[in-house]
Amino acid sequence: MKNNIEKNTNTQNTSFAKGLNFYKLFWIFYIGCFAGVVVECVWCIFKNGFFEYRTALILEPLNPVYGVGAVLISLCFVRMTGWKNIYIYIGSFIVGGLFEWLCSVFQELVFGTISWNYTPSTLGILGNRTSLIYCFFWGFLGVIWVRLIYPFLSRTIESIPNKTGKILTWIFVFIVSFDILFSAGASLRQKDRRNNIPPKNSIDVFYDTYFNDEVLKHFYHNITVKD
Repeated sequence: MKNNIEKNTNTQNTSFAKGLNFYKLFWIFYIGCFAGVVVECVWCIFKNGFFEYRTALILEPLNPVYGVGAVLISLCFVRMTGWKNIYIYIGSFIVGGLFEWLCSVFQELVFGTISWNYTPSTLGILGNRTSLIYCFFWGFLGVIWVRLIYPFLSRTIESIPNKTGKILTWIFVFIVSFDILFSAGASLRQKDRRNNIPPKNSIDVFYDTYFNDEVLKHFYHNITVKD
C-alpha cells in the first residue's frame, strides 16, 4: 500500500516536460519562433531606424527558422554541460551556419524565393547563403543558450502543472501546424501566380482574393524572387 502511494506521488511529481521530450522541445520551438520575430523587429529599428513587422507565418508573429534553430542547438549541446565554452561555440558556429544554408536552399527550391543573400563584403560563404559574421553570432548564441537561456526556460516550462501543460501543448501544436500549412499554402499560391497558373479550386481563389501579392508584402518584406 505504501509503495503504491509513493509510486503515485512520484508519477504526479514528474513534469510533463521532463528532459528533452516532445513537450519540452515544442515549447522551445514556439518560444524560439516568437523570440526570432522580436529580434528581427528590434534589429530593423536599430539598423534602419524604423519598425517593420518581420514574420514568417501569416496568422501569428512566429518565425519557424528561429524555432527550429533553438531546438537544434538544444538537441546538440544542452546535454554537453561538461564541455568547455569554446567547444560549444565551435559546434554552434558550424551547426548554425549549415542550418542557415539549408533553410535558404529549402526556401528557394520549394517557394522559388530568397529571404537573404550575403555578399563577399559581408563574408558570405556557401554560395552566399550564410555568412561568417552570422556564424560567429550563432557561436555566441549557442554558448549563451546552453549556459543561461535554456536552463531558465527548462525550469519555467517544467513548473507548469502536468495536465495544464499537456492540454496547452496540444492546443498550440494544432494552432501552429495550421498556421504553417496556411502560410505555406499562401506562398505556394503566390509562386503559381508568378508562373501564370490560374486557380484550380476554391482554396486558390481564397488566397488570390484575401492573400494576394499586395497583402503578402506586409508580411514578407525582404523576399525576392529567384531568377
